[in-house]
Amino acid sequence: MFSSQTLAVLTPLRTGAARSRAELAAHTGLSPSTVSARVDPLIAAGVIVEDGTDDSRGGRRPRRLAIRGDLGTVASIDLGVERSTIGLVDYAGTALGHRHLVLDPTEGPDAILRRVARELDALATATGGLALTGAAIALPGPVSAQTGRLVAPSRMPGWHDVDVAALLSAALGVPALASNDANCMAVGELVGGDAEALNQVFIKAGSGIGSGVVAGGQLYTGRSGAAGDISHVTVPGAAPVPCSCGRVGCLDAVASGSALTRAAQEAGRDVSDVETVIDLARNGDALATGLLREAGSMTGGVLATIVNFFTPDRLVVGGSLSASDVFIAAIRSKLWADCLPMATENLEVAAPRHPRVGGILGAARLFLDAAFGPEAARSALRIAARS
Repeated sequence: MFSSQTLAVLTPLRTGAARSRAELAAHTGLSPSTVSARVDPLIAAGVIVEDGTDDSRGGRRPRRLAIRGDLGTVASIDLGVERSTIGLVDYAGTALGHRHLVLDPTEGPDAILRRVARELDALATATGGLALTGAAIALPGPVSAQTGRLVAPSRMPGWHDVDVAALLSAALGVPALASNDANCMAVGELVGGDAEALNQVFIKAGSGIGSGVVAGGQLYTGRSGAAGDISHVTVPGAAPVPCSCGRVGCLDAVASGSALTRAAQEAGRDVSDVETVIDLARNGDALATGLLREAGSMTGGVLATIVNFFTPDRLVVGGSLSASDVFIAAIRSKLWADCLPMATENLEVAAPRHPRVGGILGAARLFLDAAFGPEAARSALRIAARS
C-alpha cells in the first residue's frame, strides 16, 4: 500500500508538469532525496517507468519518468445530440483508438448505452482486445456535482435525473464517471497543452451552447457542478424566444446551432443543420451570414463579462459553429469592444487543440484524476503491482 505522499508525485507526472526527478523536486518543493523515496517504490511496483532521457539544462541529462500506460484502459464516450465519439485511452492519457457515431439520445439511456457498449467492444477488438478498467462519459447537459445525475438536459427527453455513470458501469462492468461535455472538452485542452496557460475558458458552440472553466490548471465546477454554464444567460435585447428552462431570450435559445437552423428554416431556407447554414454563408447567402454574425455577437457579449471577470489566458471556441469565420470574427469584435484592454491584451482566442477527440481525452483524464486520487488509487495500484 502506498502513502498519500507517495501517490502525490503521480499528478505532476500525469499532467506533464514534471518529467524527471529534478522537475518533480522543482514542482513540488521537495528535496531530491524525498522525491527519490517516493518515486522508487512506484517504479518497483511497475506503476511508473524511468527510461530515456530529457534535455539537459547543464550536467548529466535527466532520465525521463512516465506513468505506465498499460496499467489500464479507460473507455471514453463523448455523447452528442447529433454526433458522438467513443474511444479508448490508456493510463498515460494516450488515445489508443476512436470512432465517430451517429446516436439519437431520444432513444433513451438504456438503448444508447447498450449500443455504446457494443461499439466499444468492437473498438477494443480492433485495437488489440485490451481489457477495460474504467469508463467515462461526457454528456450534453448539466451534471450535478452532488448526485452525479443529469439535471434537465434540454435536448435529451427521458434523461433527467438519470445516473448515467451507474448505467454505464453496469453495461461495461467497470467503474464509471459522468461529466458535462463542455467541462470534458475544457479538460481535454490541458492534454499536451501549454503548462503556463493555467486559466482557460472553453466554449462549445454546437447544437447547444455551453462552457467549461479551468482555473489554476484544474477544472472548476463550483458547488453544484454548473460553474461556467452560460446556456441560460439572458441576452439583452434578444428576441423573446422561449427556452427549455421556461424563460425567454437565453443564449442557447437565440444563438446556438439549433436556434440558427430553426431561424433559417423559418426564413424559407432549405437547411437541416447548422453546418448547412455555415455553407450558405460561405456561398454569400446574406441571411445565413447575418444570422451567424448576430449569434457570434450575442455570444461574444456574454463572454465579455466572463473575460472581464476571470481574465483567462485562453478562450477556446469549439463545436460546429467554430467552423464559421463569421461567427468567430463577431465574437472577437464584441470581446475587444466590451472588455477592458487589460483583460484582452494577452488573451489568446483559439481553436481547440483536439477538435475531434477533445471530449474523450478530457473525460478520460477526469476519470484518471479520480482513479489516481489517494483513496481510489490504492486499490487500483495494488492490482497493477500484482500484474
